[in-house]
Amino acid sequence: MRRIRYKKTQQKKVSLIPKAISAGFFGALIWATIAAVAGYFHFTEVTPKSFILRPWLQTAWSDGWLGEIVSIFVLCCLSIGLALLYYLFLRKIPGMLPGILTGIVLWFMFFWLLSPIFPNIAPFWELSSDTVVTTICIFILYGVFIGYSISFSYEQHKDEKK
Repeated sequence: MRRIRYKKTQQKKVSLIPKAISAGFFGALIWATIAAVAGYFHFTEVTPKSFILRPWLQTAWSDGWLGEIVSIFVLCCLSIGLALLYYLFLRKIPGMLPGILTGIVLWFMFFWLLSPIFPNIAPFWELSSDTVVTTICIFILYGVFIGYSISFSYEQHKDEKK
């Protein structure tokens, strides 16, 4: 009789870094687009182009929809770096709280610490309450998206190893 040998299926070691990169890219794509739409409907005075293009470019195209789209894609690239930092330092902490705190910290960084870099954005105390509430919510939702996606992938990967 012949012995039939079955090869054990070997699972490839899958790195979580591509998942973190995609979470960063798509998180910025989704939430920066929502921020641009919120700016279009006057829920906020601050849109992605307010941070990315308008401080350095004062041209007609950077103030229109093309400037908004370019700014969204620049934010997508920057968000990949933030997602990798989250992966390095916070991936092992489950739940939404680290993402919420990340969003709040980012909001304070942009609207308090880095406000001198953005001369076209009014100081915090001069912003409308609609702008403050809308931007805080968008930053928190962005942080939760990044944080929960990365920590969920990490937990899932950890369970697959067992």
